[in-house]
Amino acid sequence: APYTDGPHIVIIVDDADISREERIVIDEGLAGVTVLDISGQLNRLAARRGLRLEVKEGQLGARNAGGVEWFGTPDSLSLAEAEAIARRISPYRIGTTAQGEEEEDHPLMSNPGLLELLGIPGDAMTFDVQQAWRPRPIRDRYRVPFGVGEHGQPVYLDIKEAAAEGMGPHGLCIGATGSGKSEFLRTIVLAMMCTHSSTQLNFVLVDFKGGATFLGLEAAPHVSAVITNLADEVVLVDRMKDALAGEMNRRQEALKRGDGKNYKNFKNAWEYQKAWENGAEMDPMPALFIVVDEFSELLSAKPDFIDLFVAIGRLGRSLQMHLLLASQRLEEGKLRGLDSHLSYRIGLKTFSAAESRAAIGVPDAFELPNVPGGGYLKYDTNTLERFKAAYVSGPYRPAGIKTAPGSKQNVVRADKRPRLFVPDYVEPPKEPEPEPEPEVEEKKKDDEESVDEPTELEVIVNRLIGQGPPAHEVWLPPLNEPNSLDTLLPNLNPTEDRGLSPVGFFGNGKLQVPIGIIDRPYEQRRDPLWADFSGGAGHGAVVGGPQSGKSMMLRTIMMALALTHTPEEVQMYAVDLGGGTLASMEALPHCGGVAVARREPDKARRIVAEMSTLITEREARFGELGVDSMAEFRNLKRQGKITPEQDPFGDAFLFVDGWKALRDEFEELEPQITRLAQQGLAFGVHVVIANNRWADIRPAIKDMLGTRFELRLGDPSESDIDRRVAANVPQGRPGRGLTHDKLHFLSGLPRIDGSSDPETVGDGVADAIARIDAAWKGRHAPAVRMLPSKFDYSELLAQDQHRDSKLIPIGLNEDELAPVYLDFDADPHFYALMDGESGKTNLLRQIIRGIQDRYTPKEALVILVDFRRTLLGFMEGEQLLAYAVSANQLTDVIKQAAGSMTKRLPGPDVTQEQLKNRSWWKGPELFLIVDDYDLVVTQSGNPLQPIAPFLPQAKDVGLHLVITRRVGGASRAMFDPVLGKLKELSMPGLLGNGSRDEGQLIGNLRAQAMPPGRGFFVSRKTGKQLIQVSWIDPE
Repeated sequence: APYTDGPHIVIIVDDADISREERIVIDEGLAGVTVLDISGQLNRLAARRGLRLEVKEGQLGARNAGGVEWFGTPDSLSLAEAEAIARRISPYRIGTTAQGEEEEDHPLMSNPGLLELLGIPGDAMTFDVQQAWRPRPIRDRYRVPFGVGEHGQPVYLDIKEAAAEGMGPHGLCIGATGSGKSEFLRTIVLAMMCTHSSTQLNFVLVDFKGGATFLGLEAAPHVSAVITNLADEVVLVDRMKDALAGEMNRRQEALKRGDGKNYKNFKNAWEYQKAWENGAEMDPMPALFIVVDEFSELLSAKPDFIDLFVAIGRLGRSLQMHLLLASQRLEEGKLRGLDSHLSYRIGLKTFSAAESRAAIGVPDAFELPNVPGGGYLKYDTNTLERFKAAYVSGPYRPAGIKTAPGSKQNVVRADKRPRLFVPDYVEPPKEPEPEPEPEVEEKKKDDEESVDEPTELEVIVNRLIGQGPPAHEVWLPPLNEPNSLDTLLPNLNPTEDRGLSPVGFFGNGKLQVPIGIIDRPYEQRRDPLWADFSGGAGHGAVVGGPQSGKSMMLRTIMMALALTHTPEEVQMYAVDLGGGTLASMEALPHCGGVAVARREPDKARRIVAEMSTLITEREARFGELGVDSMAEFRNLKRQGKITPEQDPFGDAFLFVDGWKALRDEFEELEPQITRLAQQGLAFGVHVVIANNRWADIRPAIKDMLGTRFELRLGDPSESDIDRRVAANVPQGRPGRGLTHDKLHFLSGLPRIDGSSDPETVGDGVADAIARIDAAWKGRHAPAVRMLPSKFDYSELLAQDQHRDSKLIPIGLNEDELAPVYLDFDADPHFYALMDGESGKTNLLRQIIRGIQDRYTPKEALVILVDFRRTLLGFMEGEQLLAYAVSANQLTDVIKQAAGSMTKRLPGPDVTQEQLKNRSWWKGPELFLIVDDYDLVVTQSGNPLQPIAPFLPQAKDVGLHLVITRRVGGASRAMFDPVLGKLKELSMPGLLGNGSRDEGQLIGNLRAQAMPPGRGFFVSRKTGKQLIQVSWIDPE
C-alpha cells in the first residue's frame, strides 16, 4: 500500500447516470483514489488518464488508439487460491524517494515501522498505551515482532522458555561493527516495552563500553537499571555482580515468602505472578530481561563474572530472569558452562565466516550484505530465519508524513479527510507544494552530526512515561555525590532544650551519629554509615591515603555530634597536624579548642593535658560520689545531681588529624594520648585519630580504636580489611572507603544546607556553625586553659599549698596548671639549660627568693656566682655568704666551701643513729648558685671542680648546687666533671629555649624554640612536664 495518511479509496461506477456537474474526480486524479467504471460513462477520462479494459469471449485486452491489445485470459480463483496469492504479494511495498524514484522494494532492504509491526494503531506520540499493554494470553506474552522476514512476514522473538512454546529464556547476539547491533537491541527492548506493562516486564540494560546503546531508554517505567561506563570503572563490574546476585536472592525470598498468609512457597515466578494478578496482596514480580552489550569485553575484564551468568542461566527459568548477551565477536572459550543455556542465537553481519558459524552454526551471517539490521535468528536445531530489524532511531514523523531513506525532505500528501457531501460543486483539494528547504549555512562536522529533532524511540519512551508504576530498582546509582548532614539527620529545627537538632531522632544524646552512606548492592539499598561511640568502641580511627577525605570525615563526625548533642553533653577538642581545616570547627559552642599544632605547639600540648587532667579528676570524683560507671554519671548529670560547677564536662572527644606527624614532631604526646585511649572510656574521654597508614599506629593504641573507617589507601595491600576489595575503592573520590563488612561507603559533608558540593564546604561549615551557635543559649564547652606566657611570682604564691614546707615553687606546669616545686631535700641539686634572654637569671631569682622564704639564715646560706652581675643587689643580708663575680674570687670561695664540706664528711666514730638523723654535724645548708656556668668554665680550668667529689654525698654534707647555662655547647659541657655529675646523678633539670642540633641534653629531650621562661622540667618524681617559670621583678 502507498504511504498515505488514510485508507485507499476505490470507487466503482456500475450502471449509473453521471452528469457533467457530478464529477467524481478531476482529470489530474486524486492521490489514494481509484475509479473502476463498468458503465462506460467515463471512457474519455479513462482514455486520457487511466486504462480501458475490454472483456470478450474469455479474453482480456486493453483498448488504445490503435485498437484492442489482447493480453490475458480471465481466471476465477477459489478463496484459498486468492489468499495464497495475497500472501505472496504482501511483502511488496511502494515507496517514493525525494526525487519520486521507486526504492528497492524487497522486504529485507526496507525499514519497517515498529508500531506497524506490533499491530499498534495510531501515532507514536498518541497511541493508546493501555490498549497496547492489554493482558495477553501466555502464548503471546514476552513475544514480540522486531522485523520482517524474506517474504515480508513479521519475525518474532519469544523469550519464554521452550516449555511455554518460547525460544528462551536466554539468548546470544553477535554483530560486527556497522551491523546494527546496538539498534537491534534498542528495537527489541522498545518492542517489549510497547507491548508489556512495567508490572509484567522490567529491564536491566548493561553497556560495558559506556556507549549510547541504551541512551534514552532509562526514563521508561520498565527500566530497573541502566548500567554504563563499566569499561572506565571496572570496579563497578563487581557492584553489578552483587546487584544481580542480590536480585536473584530477592526473587527467591519473595517466592518463599509470598504474602505471608494464603500464598507462599511458590514453585516459580509464573505462579507468583499469576497469584498477584488474581489479587494476592503481594508486590508484583515482573519478568526481568537483562540485556548486556559487549559482554565479551566484560568477561575479559572480569572473567569470574561468567559464574553469575551461569547462575542466571540455570535459575533464570524459574525466576523469570532472561539474559540476552550481545558482542561484536564471540570467543566460545569464554562461554564455558553458559552456552548450553543460550537457547536462541542472533547473528547479524559478522567479521568472519568462523564467527558466524560459532554464533548460529552456519557461515551465512558473514555473507549478509552490508546493510545494518539484517541478520539471522536461530532458535532450534533446524530453524534459521532471516530478518530485517525495524529501525527506531530515525527521526520521528507523524502519521501521514514520511521521509524517504537518505533524505531529509518531507513528501507532503494531499488532505483526503472525509468531507460533508453537498449537491453543489466543491473545488477538490490540491496537493500543496512542498515548502522549499531553507538555505542552511555550512556547519562544522560536529553540528552536522547532531540531530535536534526527536527520534521515534524518544517519542515512544516519552509516551510510556507515567503510564505504569516504576520498576523495582536493581541498580542504585554509584556513590558519587556525598550527602550533607541535613539529609542524614532530617527535621533539623531549633529547640529550647537541645538547640538546633534533629527533632525526634533516636540518637540524640546517645553518641551514635550517621556520617555517610553505605552501599549495599546485594540488598539493593543504601544504609546510613554510623559512628557509634556509645560502647566499647568509643575510640575511633580514620585511615586513608593523601587527599582521601580524612580531615573532611573528622569534621563530619564533629558536626554530627554537635547536631545531636548539646555542649553540656559533648565537648570536642582537636589537634590538627593535617591541613589545618579542623580550625574552622573551633567556633562551635561544643568545641573547647583546636590547635593547629605546628603553629600552636603549646596549645596542642595543653589540649592533651586537659584530657589527662579530666581523667585524673574524674577518677577521684567517681570515688567520692560512689559512681560506678560513665553511664551512671551521665544519668546523674541529666538529673541535675551532678552540677556543671562540680564537673563542667560531659563526654569529651579528642580529635587528632595526622597521627604520624604527631609521633614525629610531638614525641611526648604519643604516650599521653595512648594512656587516654587506654583509660578514657571509663571516664568519658574519647580519642579519634586520622592517619595515612595503619602501620603507623602502634598496637598499644590501635587495639583501643574500635570504631574504624578505612578510606582509599595509598597502598591497598596495607588494608586492615581486605587487600583485594580495598583496591576497588576508587581513586580521586574523597570520602570513599570500606566498612569492616567489606562494603563501600561515602562519607557525608559537614554542612546542613543541602549542598553536595565539596568545593564550597567551607561556606557550608560556617553557615552550619552560625545556625548551631544561634540556636544554643546555654553553656559552651570549657575552653582550653593555656599555660600563661607571663605571670607574676605573687600569682604563683597564691596557688602555693606548701608554704610551710621547704618546697620552693618556680612556676606552673602545663598538665594541671599547678605549681611546680624544687625539693632540695629529695634532690639536692638542680640545673637549667636555656639560651640567652630565655629566663635563666629570672629562674635563679625565684630560687633565691624561695630559699629566703623557706629557710632562715641559720638553716641555709647562699653563695652566688654571677660573672655578668645580673643578680647584683637582688640578695643582701646575712644569708648571702659570698658573691663571686670573677674566677679568682670564686676559686677562694670554693676552696673554703670544699674545706667545710670535708669537715662534714662522717668520720669513723659516727654512729648509725647519727647517720640516720644526720646529726654528726651542725650548721646551715649551703646553696651554691651559679649563673652562666658557661662563663665560669674556661679552657684554663673549672673553679667548681673541688666540690665535684662532694656532689654524690650532698645530702650528708648539706651541699646544694644550682647551675644555669646556655644551650649552645651544652652537648660538650655534659662531659664536664661538675655538670656531667649532675646529669649522672639524675638531678632535676629544666630544658628551655635552644637549638635541637645540640642533641639529647636532659633525658631524651632535645631543646626547641620556646618563649622566655618556658621549658621542660624533668625529675625522677614527676617525670617530664612543660612548665612556665613565673616572673619576679629584679627590683
